[in-house]
Amino acid sequence: MTQTSTSVLELLNRFVLWAEDQADIRTVLMIGSRARVDYPADQWSDIDLILSAQNPQPYLEYTEWLKNIGHVWVTHVEPSLAGVSERRVLFEDGFDFDLIFIPENMMSRLLQHEEVARIVRRGVRILVDKDRIMSRITLPLGARPSYEPPTQAQFTNLVNDFWYHTAWTAKKLRRGELWTALMSNNSYMKDLLVRMLEWHTHAVSSENYDTWYAGRFVEQWAALPALEQLGEAFAHYDPTDLKRALLSSIDLFRRVATETAAQLTYTYPYEGDTDVSQWVEALLEEVE
Repeated sequence: MTQTSTSVLELLNRFVLWAEDQADIRTVLMIGSRARVDYPADQWSDIDLILSAQNPQPYLEYTEWLKNIGHVWVTHVEPSLAGVSERRVLFEDGFDFDLIFIPENMMSRLLQHEEVARIVRRGVRILVDKDRIMSRITLPLGARPSYEPPTQAQFTNLVNDFWYHTAWTAKKLRRGELWTALMSNNSYMKDLLVRMLEWHTHAVSSENYDTWYAGRFVEQWAALPALEQLGEAFAHYDPTDLKRALLSSIDLFRRVATETAAQLTYTYPYEGDTDVSQWVEALLEEVE
């Protein structure tokens, strides 16, 4: 463990020294697990950096500059938070860096973006600040925001979204579009489920759980019965298994959603639930 941590720090120090030597790079911030106190970094954690540059594009288009940091196994560019791009780098020995490059005049706006602020609020470290711009930016720091339960309208919309896509997934399965149906069940519908799990956790528990975002650390904060059934709600690339998983997803979502509605004294759309679930079960009878 010590050797791994030291190796990561050595790579990070090399990166910071390189950034300080580049006139184009103006600011480097560290976010994520290596900058926060709760759920801090472990041997598997990556390095998350936000870098402002006078011209970010070369760092996204070219890779030669990475040789100044270390030996690269693989690297690619992908969309990141707030619609900006990041270069993801896997260095030798499996050390990964996520590098968000932005124009130097964008830092304040990026840090106030909802998704980014949610991460920055948990911790940020200023590694490079050549223009002392961070002294003029109000960081979204402090305690995590207090939990706000969904409104009745938000709750109903998410439930109806789930039932709509239950029917949609079943139709794709019957048509033979197995990949599309699988991705709906295993991805889109699970995003809805994990949001309901967040609401459910806060509704049924007297403890002020930190439910994070996008399912992070769900194993620590979700109710045990839901976690035990969660594994049955994911499918293999197989029609029969997808049918099984979809029906299990229906059962799990209904139980969590109705318990949440009861605790919040909200109306649950039982009629839509019944109409869709009965239709889906009939539609999938011939799937074997």
